[in-house]
Amino acid sequence: MRYRLAIFDFDGTLADSFPFFLSVFNRIADEHGFRRIDHAHVERLRHYGTREMMREVGMPAWKLPLAAASFKTLMRENAGQVRLFPQVDHVLRALARDNVKLTIVSSNAEDNVRQVLGPELSPLISQYECGMSIFGKTARIRKVLKRAAMAPDSALYIGDQTTDADAARRAGVAFAAVHWGYAPIEALRKVAPEHEFDLPASLAAIPTL
Repeated sequence: MRYRLAIFDFDGTLADSFPFFLSVFNRIADEHGFRRIDHAHVERLRHYGTREMMREVGMPAWKLPLAAASFKTLMRENAGQVRLFPQVDHVLRALARDNVKLTIVSSNAEDNVRQVLGPELSPLISQYECGMSIFGKTARIRKVLKRAAMAPDSALYIGDQTTDADAARRAGVAFAAVHWGYAPIEALRKVAPEHEFDLPASLAAIPTL
């Protein structure tokens, strides 16, 4: 299959925000009254799905939007601590030159995404669908498809969590798993991604028309 539309997740896919997430997680846990995590157990926790992680720390579903809002605010205040993965800038430019439409569907805030991308890369993104719940990406993927006037089989969603795979499948879009994100590739292989990318630079090899 070849694709005309690349839909990217942001955190853990384009942006190396996991270290920042870990640095603020316990602060957010204290603020909203759920359990802290022991950083010695992070590798084990990376194999958990989002709902499993919520159960592990005792976070009820109604607190997720509050915790997410706190994360977005802290990232906005500390945007300089988050960088794109190496070669992502070259990948985005190369895909744009190949006339691939570039879009982002992310639960992070659009201003945070634009800040990390910077003024040179931000204009390469034709659509930003940001700020939804981590479980609410399917509707946004469908919205991106409608605005781009493309069929689902023309698009590829690239992400780093099983929730990304689920959202893509529900929207009828193929899913590509990255090896460098929040979830380890062993966990992502359980959802049978159509494609895998082992390094950020390899995203330039997305099959295109």
